[in-house]
Amino acid sequence: MRQKTALIPTLRSVAEAEMISHQLLLRAGFIRQVAAGVYNYLPLAQRVLQKISMIVREEMDRIGSQELLMPALNPAELWQESGRYDTYGPELVKLQDRHERNFILGPTHEETITDLLRKEVNSYKKLPMTLYQIQTKFRDEKRPRSGLLRGREFIMKDAYSFHADRKSLDETYEDMYQAYSNIFTRCGLEFGAVEADSGSIGGKGTHEFMVFSEAGEDKIAICTSCDYSANIEMAEIMIDDTIRIKKQDVQAMEKIYTPDIKTIDQLASYLQVAPSSLVKTLLFIVDDKPVMVLVRGDHEVNEVKVKNVLEATTCSLADETTIFKVTGATPGSLGPVHLDEKITILADFALSGFDEWHIGANETDYHFLHAVEGRDFEVSKYADLRTVEEGDKCPRCKGTIRFQKGVEVGHIFKLGTKYSDAMRGTFLDANGREQTYIMGCYGIGISRTLSAVVEQHHDDNGIIWPESIAPYAVHLIAVNMKDKEQSELAENLYLQLMQAGIEVLFDDRQERAGVKFKDADLIGIPKRIVVGSKAEDDIVELKFRRTGESQELRVEELLEVMKNN
Repeated sequence: MRQKTALIPTLRSVAEAEMISHQLLLRAGFIRQVAAGVYNYLPLAQRVLQKISMIVREEMDRIGSQELLMPALNPAELWQESGRYDTYGPELVKLQDRHERNFILGPTHEETITDLLRKEVNSYKKLPMTLYQIQTKFRDEKRPRSGLLRGREFIMKDAYSFHADRKSLDETYEDMYQAYSNIFTRCGLEFGAVEADSGSIGGKGTHEFMVFSEAGEDKIAICTSCDYSANIEMAEIMIDDTIRIKKQDVQAMEKIYTPDIKTIDQLASYLQVAPSSLVKTLLFIVDDKPVMVLVRGDHEVNEVKVKNVLEATTCSLADETTIFKVTGATPGSLGPVHLDEKITILADFALSGFDEWHIGANETDYHFLHAVEGRDFEVSKYADLRTVEEGDKCPRCKGTIRFQKGVEVGHIFKLGTKYSDAMRGTFLDANGREQTYIMGCYGIGISRTLSAVVEQHHDDNGIIWPESIAPYAVHLIAVNMKDKEQSELAENLYLQLMQAGIEVLFDDRQERAGVKFKDADLIGIPKRIVVGSKAEDDIVELKFRRTGESQELRVEELLEVMKNN
């Protein structure tokens, strides 16, 4: 491609971008914003996306997946069948056609693929079957930011597998796990697969593929001694199994006045005790029912764990109006004693050894001291309900947990029968009995992967593309196109490289050498051939973008080197 006529609008600086990948992709002329969270992919970006997609297709095809293409526009009826039309949340883009029929723009396609299979595959003889697509998705993000890392419109590979039994699902899950590892390795990424929550997709078994980067919005808990890693939402707490013998002579529960106390730190200061000796109480609305959650004062409640413990669909903190209606108190004075209505009370494992609890009295500006679980109130269930902290012990090996930021680029799920049950997706087994499909789903953010690569592969001068997904293999630069020897040699090299099947971007612009070199560093093509002052001797410079190493070669040597590398 000749750069003189290429659409590569480089910029010296950008003001609106914070993340380095966003800055560099704008500056290097890869993307341009159309609206918040919506971007044009310019020719250089499109070439990278095609390379990533090619790697994905090769690895998907290798494990027997079949590519298809489903519509982005989906009838609301399918999502109503699964129950997600109302529960997915405000990110779901809903619209109507001219006949006032309801549709959604697909953020993912579990419903559509289940509908297809229930109509077309009704025998165990066709199972297992895995189908995938690479397609534009839509999610109405509340705060789209960070360029391609979080947008309203993005490119995704989504795959779906259908099975007659759990063993078959487990086998495909392992194949996908390995395929994803291959894909991200081939894209040049440093990544890890971590235990994760399935969120609105559903299912029990799931792993996120995280690219390690300070730009990441996700926090990963990683053991310093073993290979355990998990998204902070799912990281388990090691339960202390030390046997505790509770005191039998705890004094009677005492009600005290605690004016204007709203936080644990304020209460600890007022009582002159450590926050860890207090109990923090929060009220959640879980599937439309109030649930009281208790954790140690210095710990934080993990909302995802609360939802999973109760096997719920929705879980959110109650607002002040609801809190007062349920408890008769304002936030800061909540507790499990003397509740007017029977509600579920969950307590974190860390509280199971408390002899006495200092808790809210469900009366504004009052607390109880010396409350005893079993005597003064009852806990419905003890569970792992808190968020992991750095320095906690690993639940696998008792090593130390540290945190690492990451960007999620892939996610694999064991869905089970969540969608096939809801949508009556069935087949006949070997005995002619009707059975429900067991499903898995597997996603990769294609456009997000592009951005994640830039986060990991750049320097102060610009992007450094891995060779496997670089927009071009070689950047050919004629220092001075007005110089006859230089222009003729550069033109000849351009033709020879293309004839050899080497992808080349030829900077044939009438620009200063400094501008050309700065743009080349910014764009980040792995190899650079510079035709300069030694053109009359058929000598050029070959420079490697990643290392900065360079060497002078005669043209015939250069072509041999290029063919072999």
